Amino acid sequence: AMAAGWEFHLPFAPTDLLRDGGSGRYVVQEVLAVRELPPALTAFRTASRTRGALAVLQHFDSIYSLLHHFRAVEAAVKEDALELMMHVVSQHSKELPAILGDSGLSHADRTAHLNALKMNCYLLTGLVDAFEMETCKNGLLEVDAGGKNKKNRTKTSRSLWEEEKEPLLRLFTQLLQLDLRQLWGGVAVEEEFVSLMTGSCYRILENPSIGLQKYRATREAVTHLLAAALIHYDHMFSTTLKVTQMLQHFEHVAPVFAQAVSLWATEYGLKSLVGELLREIGQKCPQDLARDASGIKGYATFITELAEQIPALVLSNMSVLLRHLDGESYMMRNAILAAMAEVLVQVLNGDQLEEAARGTRDQFLNMLQAHVCDINGFVRSRVLQLFTRIVQCKALPLTQFQSVVSLAVGRLKDKSVIVVKNAIQLLAAFLSNNPFSCKLSCTDLAEPLKKEVQKLQEMRDHSRSTAAPAITPEEEWEAMLPEVKAATQQLFQPLQEGEEEVLEVEETVESTSEQISRLLRKLKYKSAARLTQKALCHFQGKEPFSGPMEENEEATILGVLKRLYTGSYPGENSEDPPRGNSSNTEEVVPQEQPQTELVKQEMLVQYLQDAYDFSVKITEALSLISKMMYENCVSVVQEAIEFFVTVSQFSVPQALLGVRRMLPLIWSKEPGIKEAVLNAYRRLYLSPSGGSERARAQSLVHSLSLIMVDASLGTIQCLEEIISEFVQKDEIKPAVIQLLWERFAEKSQCSSLERRAAVMLLGMMARGKPEIIGSNLDVLVTVGLSEKACEDYRLAQEVCNAISKLAGNPKSAQGQNNAPFRLPQNHMLFGCLSEAVNKGFAQPSSHWIPFMEAAVMLIYQLAEGAEEICARILQVCSQQALEKLQDAGEEESCNFSPLDPGVSPSQVSDGASSLPTFLLMHLVSLVGQVALQQVAYLEVSVSAELRRRRILREEKNKRHSHNSTKKQRPRSTGNETTMEEELGLVGASADDTEAELIRSICETELLDEKHLFSAFVPLLLKICNNPGLYSDSALSAAAALSLGKVCMISSEFCDSHLRLLFTMMEKSTLPGVRSNLIIAAGDLAIRFPNLVEPWTSHLYARLRDPCPSVRQTAGLVMTHLILKDMVKVKGQVSEMATLLIDPEEAIMGVSQNFFSELSHKASGCSGTLDNAIYNLLPDMISRLSDPNCGVEEESFHIIMRHLFSYITKDKQTESLVEKLCQRFRTAR
Repeated sequence: AMAAGWEFHLPFAPTDLLRDGGSGRYVVQEVLAVRELPPALTAFRTASRTRGALAVLQHFDSIYSLLHHFRAVEAAVKEDALELMMHVVSQHSKELPAILGDSGLSHADRTAHLNALKMNCYLLTGLVDAFEMETCKNGLLEVDAGGKNKKNRTKTSRSLWEEEKEPLLRLFTQLLQLDLRQLWGGVAVEEEFVSLMTGSCYRILENPSIGLQKYRATREAVTHLLAAALIHYDHMFSTTLKVTQMLQHFEHVAPVFAQAVSLWATEYGLKSLVGELLREIGQKCPQDLARDASGIKGYATFITELAEQIPALVLSNMSVLLRHLDGESYMMRNAILAAMAEVLVQVLNGDQLEEAARGTRDQFLNMLQAHVCDINGFVRSRVLQLFTRIVQCKALPLTQFQSVVSLAVGRLKDKSVIVVKNAIQLLAAFLSNNPFSCKLSCTDLAEPLKKEVQKLQEMRDHSRSTAAPAITPEEEWEAMLPEVKAATQQLFQPLQEGEEEVLEVEETVESTSEQISRLLRKLKYKSAARLTQKALCHFQGKEPFSGPMEENEEATILGVLKRLYTGSYPGENSEDPPRGNSSNTEEVVPQEQPQTELVKQEMLVQYLQDAYDFSVKITEALSLISKMMYENCVSVVQEAIEFFVTVSQFSVPQALLGVRRMLPLIWSKEPGIKEAVLNAYRRLYLSPSGGSERARAQSLVHSLSLIMVDASLGTIQCLEEIISEFVQKDEIKPAVIQLLWERFAEKSQCSSLERRAAVMLLGMMARGKPEIIGSNLDVLVTVGLSEKACEDYRLAQEVCNAISKLAGNPKSAQGQNNAPFRLPQNHMLFGCLSEAVNKGFAQPSSHWIPFMEAAVMLIYQLAEGAEEICARILQVCSQQALEKLQDAGEEESCNFSPLDPGVSPSQVSDGASSLPTFLLMHLVSLVGQVALQQVAYLEVSVSAELRRRRILREEKNKRHSHNSTKKQRPRSTGNETTMEEELGLVGASADDTEAELIRSICETELLDEKHLFSAFVPLLLKICNNPGLYSDSALSAAAALSLGKVCMISSEFCDSHLRLLFTMMEKSTLPGVRSNLIIAAGDLAIRFPNLVEPWTSHLYARLRDPCPSVRQTAGLVMTHLILKDMVKVKGQVSEMATLLIDPEEAIMGVSQNFFSELSHKASGCSGTLDNAIYNLLPDMISRLSDPNCGVEEESFHIIMRHLFSYITKDKQTESLVEKLCQRFRTAR
């Protein structure tokens, strides 16, 4: 009775309850002070025990006051209030069903319960909002919480609220599921009441941490509460509005709402809500969206996630979103395209689609394809990712394969790195999921395709010939005649309005006849007749318009038409008579059998054609991707490597080229790239599947041997780096090494090529673990270098290379001060080597020289007293040459003593022209190699050993300086002892002294009369000076190279013969000589830079050599010299730039590599703004634009485009323009 006087109105703002809103409205009497709150709460609790939910009618103000002072109230009091209110409301919700069902409820009681419900819910939702606000604020503070106490305090209050949140939401859901309309007198529940509950839900969702896993139950409770509001209270409109609003302002709610909407649609049947929401988003103005980035992100995520969860419903509402595909926001475009892809994968997938669905599928695929070329790089890359998913899920129809592959190949040239990366991934996905076959070689596919096409043609011809009798053209003509007659008669009646178009006669009889036949087949009889009428006037007397003249014009026209239709006039193409509908009837009459065969054949041809087209595109992609392995971007390089690993599994023939091409990346400074290469080779070669250990080893050895067939030296070195890495990490099984030894020792069957590959592989492994060779050295020597060495010099050469791995790397050994590994002079290895070299000297073989070079190098690397062994070899060989001379009867026999080295060689040089060419060539090559290795031995090994001994001695001196002044020397030959006495110097000056000593040996001793080399110099000079007499190209090249090697010994000798070297380099007609001399000059420029410097222009001149191989050699040598700062870079470097337009691709590559290294080098070293290319450009432009330079304008553009690509800084660009403008004054 007490509550009957007033009614509680839900306020818009809490302060509304303090103002008197007019008669019959509830007003708060007084706001209590904070200290008064605990007793007031206690009073409320007591009253609720007796009066239940209705207690709030008297005690509303106390909780209202608590909300008013919420931030100042202690946590315990707040929690009490929350518990109390929850208890009250849950009690009420239990009592309400009975009250609602009571038909005799008085008006006053109903009003009391309605007021109590509204008041309780208002207070409880007020508490929810207050706690949630506090949590959010504390959440933000907690990130930078100062001091532990505060943190702990917030934790406790928060934890109670955390626990109560979910039961509270369940309580609200329970309330909303009751039929509350009774309380409102049978009319609809007021909107504001439902909004109290839903408002709390949205407030909870605004907390950014709601997406975390631990709040899963809370999220579900919110979803169910909102579902109750939607079902029972028709809350659709405000939900739609609120969801779109929140998506715009709170990024984190997108996944939560996507989950909720899909649940409402599937479990609660609220499918129309999906359409409403998507329509609402679709109607947003694209221009407004483009300005509001955060809003877009929410919408985009929502659309994408919704499509993943309920693709079929998104599909039915897709049309409302499509306008955003043309909008400015790339995020929206991405989201809609992603939604399409999901629909394609989950809904529009498979062969059993209906016509309409198939149409939609193709439409979506076309839209996706169109956006592969979107203006925004993120969209392009996203679409490629989506296609990758579509392909992996086998959702791309075969008919679209070709077009999508073509698009992906096109994107390989995209300027955006991320697009290129995804294009490579898409192509890899196409390969892995291609429906054609595991073998995709164009050449293999072309043959069967041709055969099957021929077969199809025969089948078609056959089916035509069998089906012909079905209905003859004459019979068809008879059937058509009445209509044709009627149409012809119309010609002679006056024209009516709106007549058909008037056709003109074609130029020739044939084309006109064809046109008339065509019109007849299309059933346009009237036009055909009219055209015939005109043609009869136009081509009088010409077939088929001559024929017998009928009594009237109509009959004549009909006669011509009949002849044209039935194909009985001679001019018509008789092979394929133009029949009307015979093609349709053909298929009905013959038996079904051949027809199905024909369809099968057509499908087979189509399949083969698709496979062939696909392999052509993949091959094109291969060449593009293989060029990307040397891009600057690490991730693109890694993708390219990954791609080639995939391709290799599909036996595409060009894959091996890519696999080889990635080898040099093993030297990359980027650890990511190096690791990617190692991984690729690990997957390609170290993980063969199935079979026994032995079988796996065989397949590994076989595939590695394949790479080495005709591989270049560079490839071999890279492979060695990779294999030695694997050996160091113990990734190569003992079975593999075992098999290699068996192959080498001919215990298992293999070809000579495979045997050679086995030795090479053992050598490569020995770089990682020298003991692989060390433990079996005797086997290598006896099998590889014994009597059989002469049968296969290439094997012997590889054996030498393998054994050379035992010699430690002098650079790495420097810091360790261990004595270098050397074998005694009488070791069987050196005996066998000398024997093999001497035996082969007098035998013509193209492989002896490379073997001899490897042997001499090995002797100098491993032997004690190597120079004595090599001197003996030189003596024995020159003696053989002398004997050949004596046999030839050119010389009288003379006293010959091998111990008197001065005699033999000089006599050889006197009568050289009568010796066989190959013998001379062998002799000069041997001399050159020994000379070069002797210099290297002194400069590297001896100087390192001197330094090592000095350091040991200095350390010893430090130790013994207290005890004695006398120092013990290591045992050594007398010659070295005197040297060491001279070297009583320390550190850097001692280094200089050692270097001086070695230099003096080279300058004064090696080439003087007492030494062996002096005897051969006249021979070398004679061959080089008389190209007419010694015209053999191989001999001239060998002699030129050897002269260059001898020049390395002494600066004096070099100086006196440089003119001869450079004259030969310029004037020689033989490319081999020019090439060899460029290499020699390059080495000399490093050894004696001051002597070679005046001749630099001659080196640059070779860059214009007519022979491509010489140009390439010159390019490589100049690259090394310039990058090592051994040659001053002047305007002449423009000669390197002209190689950018060289017709040979390899030479272009050398030049491009040079400029990219040059730009890195300068910017890397100096750390300044300038890069070397920027400094050189003005001079280069002046030179290249000179008319006498001979560079065409188009070529000039290409060169400049390439060089300008290295100028990346605006400042440099501006100053370049200034520099060039200044030159205009002096330009001619």
